[in-house]
Amino acid sequence: MEKNEILSRLSPHLFWDVKVEQLDIDENRGFIIKRVLEYGLWEDWLVLKNIYGLATISEVSQRFRELDPKSLAFISNLSGVPKEKFRCYITKQSSPKHWNF
Repeated sequence: MEKNEILSRLSPHLFWDVKVEQLDIDENRGFIIKRVLEYGLWEDWLVLKNIYGLATISEVSQRFRELDPKSLAFISNLSGVPKEKFRCYITKQSSPKHWNF
């Protein structure tokens, strides 16, 4: 299956700001994985899992600086990797927000 054909199976709303035909599934896998985790539908998740596999998705996700809490919990539970192993979790803990008075 051609690379563009694989990406065309993902929802168009995921890549509203880039040209899908310029994305490469190998070079831009972090970008693609992050978009699907944060904004994707269930069908997008299934396509992503078929493209990369759960182990690769988990490995790439552990290096993200930012990931919303729901996406972090989702990938942590599915992969069996504790949240504490994800860089985004560690970064969030080390930079507390200002107090809200």
